[in-house]
Amino acid sequence: MKHLKRMLAICLAAGLGCSMVTGCTDSGKNNVDKEKATVDIFQFKVEVNDALKTATQTYMKEHKNVTINLETVGGGDDYGAALRTKMSSSDQPEIFNVGGPQDIVDWKKNLEDLSDQEWIGKVAEGLLDDVSDNGKVYGLPMSVEGYGFLYNKDIFEAAGIDGESLKTYQEIDQAFGKLQEMIEDGKLKDEFPVLEAVMEYPVKETWVTGMHTANVSLGQEFSSATEAFESESIDFKYGDQLKDLIDLQVKYTSSAKTPSNLNAVDYSMQVGGGYAIERVAVIQQGNWVYPEIKNVDEEVAQHTGMIPIPLKGVSEGNIPVGVPIYWSVNSGSSDTDKQAAKDFLNWLYQSEEGKKIVVDDLGFIPPFTNYGDLAPSDPLSKIVAQHVKDGTIAPWVWTGAPTGWAQESLGVNIQSYVAGEKSWDEVVRESKADWEKARK
Repeated sequence: MKHLKRMLAICLAAGLGCSMVTGCTDSGKNNVDKEKATVDIFQFKVEVNDALKTATQTYMKEHKNVTINLETVGGGDDYGAALRTKMSSSDQPEIFNVGGPQDIVDWKKNLEDLSDQEWIGKVAEGLLDDVSDNGKVYGLPMSVEGYGFLYNKDIFEAAGIDGESLKTYQEIDQAFGKLQEMIEDGKLKDEFPVLEAVMEYPVKETWVTGMHTANVSLGQEFSSATEAFESESIDFKYGDQLKDLIDLQVKYTSSAKTPSNLNAVDYSMQVGGGYAIERVAVIQQGNWVYPEIKNVDEEVAQHTGMIPIPLKGVSEGNIPVGVPIYWSVNSGSSDTDKQAAKDFLNWLYQSEEGKKIVVDDLGFIPPFTNYGDLAPSDPLSKIVAQHVKDGTIAPWVWTGAPTGWAQESLGVNIQSYVAGEKSWDEVVRESKADWEKARK
């Protein structure tokens, strides 16, 4: 845990004004321009699809012989399943996403060794650990992200609630209870006419429940994704607290009396059709959703805060922070296309033009130490950066779980629990058994 805080502090310090000598020039301009190359990118981050598309177009204008095609699968879709389908076809992408040590094992035959790339020595300490094996590096970290309970500051202010002071489970429960009562009494109706509940919880999205919510608990049982990956079993040491966290979110939705309805709530209903239109005041999400909220209502986006997501009595006042995903290059592509793929990633993350795109257009907190004064300006990224600076963070470990376990086992079991089809004891027992079975 101390190592995590240290390495991310180094990373964020670089993005918050640390002047460093980079020696970086306009990366990506080499002999690939002498041959025609095609780079198909298959990625999952829907929030940056448009900005990434623009970045590829900018690159192609400067590199006439390179064609880049972008395909995005994410949000409400299972990227892992889509990637497996994609890689089983004859139309495999040159660039795709991997999550951590389990993916490195699963996709080993498709992963190009990136250890000789110029960006390697500029990645913040420790951020390559989960995509390294036998001294080789197989992924470039996309960004640094953090998540918690995003909340509408205007609604909280109107309710007389100081969101910035909320840290413990009890404080959050009491504040949400007060807000829910005011909503039900119609006290906020004039100012916020469509506000119907404190929260929206997209139980349909097993990545939200089985990955992000569960990680608040698993991140205290395991110190890193690598430790989780190396474990043959899971104890659910803080399973009761995870249940409390799920119950907390369910009871403050408009579906509290009919929780099974939450199994139909997806990402778009939570973010664009819930929080952004002020139908709800709080959602469990991270700084990556800022562009989507802004596209619906810029004022709501600007007035969004982040409450630490609590594990009752265990980890309170912290937000989970880590690398969400990595860029990898397909070792099975032609030499020309592979080189073009590497050149594009170098350009995007290490050229002066690319760095500005990463920070200003994609809105990423850069996972590199050579970005000087460049740092995202949106309020959510600033909050994440401040948590890193303060050391009030918890690790991301779900990428070390067995393949598909977080979504297809735990996430599905949580759906059954919310629907009243399984007890919590059954969720824990079956999820533990699935982990152990996958490790045999």
